[in-house]
Amino acid sequence: MTRYAKQNRILVAVDCIIFGFDGYELKLLLIKRGFEPEKNKWSLMGGFVQSDEKPEDAASRVLRQLTGLENVYMEQLLVFGAPNRDPIERTISITYFALIDIKKYEKQISDDYHAEWFALDRVPKLIFDHDQMVDHARKKLRYKAALHPILFELLPEKFTIPQIISLYEQVYEEELDKRNFTRKLRSTGLLIKQLDKDKENSKKGAFYYKLDKATYKEKFTKFLNFVSNPAF
Repeated sequence: MTRYAKQNRILVAVDCIIFGFDGYELKLLLIKRGFEPEKNKWSLMGGFVQSDEKPEDAASRVLRQLTGLENVYMEQLLVFGAPNRDPIERTISITYFALIDIKKYEKQISDDYHAEWFALDRVPKLIFDHDQMVDHARKKLRYKAALHPILFELLPEKFTIPQIISLYEQVYEEELDKRNFTRKLRSTGLLIKQLDKDKENSKKGAFYYKLDKATYKEKFTKFLNFVSNPAF
């Protein structure tokens, strides 16, 4: 087979920025790197793209190996390709962010990678350029969540409005106008009110809601403007 002459080999990798919400805190899933360089230091979950894979298939494989999950919301971000980003060999990395409900899937996390959830305000120093990857993913998450209902991917089957507000406030790192936000939320038609309440967090209790999946699918790509003029 003919090859391109005078070209050097460059490896292609994927790195997954995996966000989760436990009902109280927005978190990031990290692993302990199992080999040199930077062995035993905190890292994003990643891997090399194989010769028979598309990059998005490689990212799905990496996510499945770590969490056991398939058909998770995942979106491609930037390509990180500084010549010296990996000290072993020239490697470019295609980044993806994924959104999962921690409570639903926490028992599926593989023990092979010493994975651990970290609250976003307590994330340790990461290897290589992974801190930059996380920073970019957070900015992209803020942009998308302001316009589209993607944060519902992080919520359990039943949730309360205070939980949704808490999630959005953590994404944007600022306090929202709760009354105005609740009004916008209800006007979307995404929520189905339940008869039972969450009595753990207050004596009065907050009603549970479920996501109207048909409406969610219909409005997923529409501009719902959950947050006005967010600071990215």
